[in-house]
Amino acid sequence: MAVSSVSSVVGTASPALRRLFWALWILAAIIGGIGFIERLLHGDQATDFSSYIPWGLWVAGYIYFSGLSAGAFLLAAAIYVFKIRVLEPISRLALLLAAVTLPIGLLLIGFDLGHLERAILVIIRPQFHSMMAWMVWLYTTYLILVAAMLWLSYRSDQPGRGPEAATRDRARLRVLAIIGFPLAIGFAGGVGALFATLAAREFWHSSLFPIFFLVGALTSGTALVTAVFAWQWPRRDAAWKDIMTIMGRTVLVLVLVDFMLELAEFMTPSWYQIGSFYELTRYVLFGPYWYVFWIVHLLLGVIVPIVLLAKNRSPIITGVAAGLVAITFFAVRLNLVIPGLVTPELRGLERAYSDPIGNRLTFAYFPTWFEWQVLLGALAFGVALWYVLIRLFPQVFSSPAQSSEVGQ
Repeated sequence: MAVSSVSSVVGTASPALRRLFWALWILAAIIGGIGFIERLLHGDQATDFSSYIPWGLWVAGYIYFSGLSAGAFLLAAAIYVFKIRVLEPISRLALLLAAVTLPIGLLLIGFDLGHLERAILVIIRPQFHSMMAWMVWLYTTYLILVAAMLWLSYRSDQPGRGPEAATRDRARLRVLAIIGFPLAIGFAGGVGALFATLAAREFWHSSLFPIFFLVGALTSGTALVTAVFAWQWPRRDAAWKDIMTIMGRTVLVLVLVDFMLELAEFMTPSWYQIGSFYELTRYVLFGPYWYVFWIVHLLLGVIVPIVLLAKNRSPIITGVAAGLVAITFFAVRLNLVIPGLVTPELRGLERAYSDPIGNRLTFAYFPTWFEWQVLLGALAFGVALWYVLIRLFPQVFSSPAQSSEVGQ
C-alpha cells in the first residue's frame, strides 16, 4: 500500500507530462545551482541591492515560504487539537508541506544574509533582546517539532502496532500540536514584528504588522494545502469531495478577511491623501510595479479565486482557485518588502551624495537575473525535498481509516 500510494501520486500525470516536469526540474536545478555557486564565490555583487535598498526578492521569498509553512502547520495543529475528524486525511499532508516550505525560506534568507557559518553564534552567544535571535530559536524548535509529529504519525501506522499504541501516539500528536500552536503563531507573527520594530521605516512601523503576517500565513498556507490535496490526492472519492468543499469555503473566508485588512490599511491614509504613508501607498498602487498589485495580486489572487470559490462546487476548480491564492500571495510579500525601502528616510537624501560606483546610492530596485536564479534554485531544492519526504512518509497520502493497510 505504501508503494502504491506514492506511485499513484507521482504517476497521476501522463508519461509525457512527467518527463516534461522532470526536464524542467533539472533545468531549474542547473540554473539555480549556478546561482548558488555565484553567490558563494562572489557574494551579492550581481544583485540590484544598494546602500539604501539592502533587501529584495530573497527576503520577500523568505517571508512567503515561512508563511506557507506556518499556515500549513496551523491547519494541521487545529485538526489535531480540536479533533476535526472530517479533515484528518489532510493533517499529514499539511505537516509535510510545513516541513518542506520552511527550509526553502531559510535557504533564501541565508543567502541574503551571507556567512551561514555564523548562524551557530545565535546558539552559543545569544542576544536575548534580538528579535532575529528569537526567530532562529523558534525556527529550530518548530522544525524539531514538525519532524517529531511526522515520525509519530509514521510510527502509528507501522505493522504490528496495536490499537492501544496507536491511541497513545495520537494523544502525543495532540500534545505536540498544542505546543506547536504558539510556536507557529510566534514565528508567523514574529516576522511581522521584526519588520514593525524598524521605526525608521514608516511603511512597516505598525502594531498591526504581526496580525497581517499571521492572517497572510493562514491564508496562503491553507490555500497551498487545498491545492495540493486537490491535485495530488490519489483517491477521488466522496470523502475527497467533502473535504474539498470545506477547504474551499475556508480559503474563501480567509481570502476575504486578508483582503479586508489590506483594504483598511490602504484606505486609511488614502482618505485624506497626506503623509508619507500615503505616498508609499500610491507607490504600491500606481508606481512602476502597479501590475504586481492590480493584476497579480488583486485580479489573479483575490477576484478570480473569490468568483471561482463562491460560484463553483467542483473540487478541481476549487483546487485551481486555491492554487492561484497560494502562488500569487508572493506578490503580497513583494509589496510588503520593496515599498518600505524605496522612500528616503530624509527628504533630499537621494541627491545628497554622489555615486562614483554607480547604482549603489539609488532608491530604485528590480530583481536581477542572478536573484531569480537563486530563487529558482531554492524552488528546485524544495521539489527535491518534497520528493524525498513523500517516500519517507508515504502515509501522507492515506487517510487514518487506511492506516492499518499502509506498509503491507
